[in-house]
Amino acid sequence: MSSDIPETTDQLRTVRIEDEMEQSYIDYAMSVIAGRALPDVRDGLKPVQKRILYSMGEANITSNAGHRKCSNIVGDTMGKYHPHGDSSIYDALARMAQEFSLRYPLVDGQGNFGSVDGDPPAAMRYTEARMSPVGEEMLADIDKETVDFQANYDDRLTEPLVLPTKLPNLLLNGSSGIAVGMSTNIPPHNLGEVVDGLIRLIETPDCTVSDLMEDVQGPDFPTGANIVGRSGIYDAYTTGRGKVRVRAEIEIEESEGKIIVTELPYQENKARRIKRIADDVNDGTIEGIRDIRDESDRDGVRVVIELKRGANPDVVKNQLVKHHLERTFSIIMLALVDGQPRILDLKQLLKSFLDHRRDVVRRRSQHELDEASERAHVLEGRLLALENTDEVVEIVRNAEDRSAAKTGLKSAFDFTERQADHIVRMQLGSLTSLETEAIEDEYDDLTVEIERLETILTDESELLGVIKDELCEIKANYDDDRRTSIVEDVGTVTHEDLIPEEESIVVLTESNYVKRMSLSTFDAQHRGGKGIIGTKLKDGDRVSTVFHASTHDYLLCFTNHGQVYQLKTYDLPKMGRTARGKSAVNVLNLASDEDVTAIVNTDAFNGDQWLTMVTKQGYIKRTPTDDFNNILSTGIRAVSLEEGDELVDVTVTDGSGDVLIGTEGGCSIRFSEDEVRPMGRSARGVNGIKLTDDDRVAGLVSVVDDDNTLLTVTEHGYGKRTPLEAYSPQSRYGKGLVDIKTTERNGGVVALEAVSEGDDIVLMSGDGQIVRTHANEVSVQGRNTMGVRVMKTDGDDRVSTVDVVPE
Repeated sequence: MSSDIPETTDQLRTVRIEDEMEQSYIDYAMSVIAGRALPDVRDGLKPVQKRILYSMGEANITSNAGHRKCSNIVGDTMGKYHPHGDSSIYDALARMAQEFSLRYPLVDGQGNFGSVDGDPPAAMRYTEARMSPVGEEMLADIDKETVDFQANYDDRLTEPLVLPTKLPNLLLNGSSGIAVGMSTNIPPHNLGEVVDGLIRLIETPDCTVSDLMEDVQGPDFPTGANIVGRSGIYDAYTTGRGKVRVRAEIEIEESEGKIIVTELPYQENKARRIKRIADDVNDGTIEGIRDIRDESDRDGVRVVIELKRGANPDVVKNQLVKHHLERTFSIIMLALVDGQPRILDLKQLLKSFLDHRRDVVRRRSQHELDEASERAHVLEGRLLALENTDEVVEIVRNAEDRSAAKTGLKSAFDFTERQADHIVRMQLGSLTSLETEAIEDEYDDLTVEIERLETILTDESELLGVIKDELCEIKANYDDDRRTSIVEDVGTVTHEDLIPEEESIVVLTESNYVKRMSLSTFDAQHRGGKGIIGTKLKDGDRVSTVFHASTHDYLLCFTNHGQVYQLKTYDLPKMGRTARGKSAVNVLNLASDEDVTAIVNTDAFNGDQWLTMVTKQGYIKRTPTDDFNNILSTGIRAVSLEEGDELVDVTVTDGSGDVLIGTEGGCSIRFSEDEVRPMGRSARGVNGIKLTDDDRVAGLVSVVDDDNTLLTVTEHGYGKRTPLEAYSPQSRYGKGLVDIKTTERNGGVVALEAVSEGDDIVLMSGDGQIVRTHANEVSVQGRNTMGVRVMKTDGDDRVSTVDVVPE
């Protein structure tokens, strides 16, 4: 077949097929990059968006005009400027009208333009649109030769290469697109912040990106939500690439047992996300959710998540955030600069827009100067004619035709062709004195305007001043509040990250039910009251322990068996006053006859300290706190106990003070802590107090400040405060002194605590009544006294446990 090809032809050339394919693919790639997928750094628009807005402007579909059928807009755009499929044009038009996609929509839509549930817009024959006020700003001054034009696809019309926008649209509305071998993903921003950054750049051209970030805080998504941390923002603004974590806005209604999501991350499909949450609930990945309802409307997102009874709302919230309500937004600030794709930092983006505005304002000023100069030139001739009205009228009247009249005027007064033509066309009414005054005023105004325009064109500072003034006007017209909050990044999402620190009251029962309640639930009241219900008990159960802790505290829980367990307060279920609680086996691996008798907050640990323990039979020991750093989920041994003995109380000591042991029979002994040598965890301890046959230890107090008082409370609700200095130090293992009279009225001692004047005390009875009162409500009395009523108990009910809430 090669012999059939003429040897003399110059229309054929031999190329390697791989070279041809490579060049063809490069041409295709550049066509996609420049003509379809990437935005121009100046106006922030892709070609299809620019052509839609320009077509709407040409058709006068402005914000003051009526809405026009989208099919009409799409048809005009496709027929005149964008020879591609109508679906791609309509998709771009619809997106510019979506308030959940653009921070400042460029199109005002009427009809169904889609939703955050992923619903597509209605067909273009059903929807209508017009430019929004912000969209009109994109076309401002386009008729004043502010931008270059090019021929459209069939050379019938011309279209702008770029729009002369007054708005930094690329940052305001962002952009996303995938080209060949590259992509862009620029997030939306707040108009006021971006304008402030532009003004800073105008006033301080050598400012850094860090300086600009004082104004431009970070992305501001139309759907709100929260950006976690600033490191990703800083990376994006300094290098053009970064990743930010966007977390939903979540509210907890504890009283209703609900979690409510009011804002979702940008570009999140709400319906799909709700379905995936429901799937995880059904699979058991997320626990504690009873029902999910979508109550969203036109006013915003509202997803209601109802919790099961007893579920910890903070834990459920944490699971939702970890699996569903937080996503990463990857920022790639890539745009076309002089037709070439470039990754830009924040300063380069702002500077590119300012350079564009500088060119637009300069060209607009030149256009306006030309028009003003032309008009002034005409008025100069007109004023000269008015000064010589008789002669001008005589020349015109004696001329054979208009052409002769113009020739005569140019010869007599040296008028230009433009001036002579205007004078010939003047009406007689313009020769009045009032008309002459109006022309003189207009000429004076034009003279001032020409001077202003010439100054703008010759003085760079004046030019920048105009840009600055217009930016301030844009901000005044369109600025609004930031929708996306920037919250502190505390690292990996854990329970603690999302749980507010709250002072809580924790209740345990003899049947090992446990719960926590907000301390604010219980207002302080006068001593001697019955209090309010603090927990609901099953038949035969009684309260064994109550203590105060913050939700973020790590707690060591010591049991009567001498074991110690570790837990976080927020791991305990939060419930109302009338709730029974949850079985403690879910958080503590307790034996059936094992009760928590003492709680120690590890936040109290500070350097060389000891955990000092006392048993029911009067043994005491000290063990370094470091021995309790690694506690297994099954607990570890804290003290060895003889048969029939139990661990009663534990406190943190520093080795420099005294300890005081109190008994159920009302005796107490105070001695120096250093009389008890440090021991390991497996030790039993040494004798602390001599007990009578029927007496038992009730509690242990660390004496570090004699200004405090010793609070003693008995089972029938009586108590007193006694200055600690009233308890003279003795040697260890003595009988001690009488602390309080344990008469039939008082009953035995149930608790001893060191308190100061500003502390509160919380008392709880075995039947679940709870009282919170100020420590200073309890009178100060000497040793060996009866005390006063602190809590009223009914029938067989008895005070079970006491805890102190520090001032």
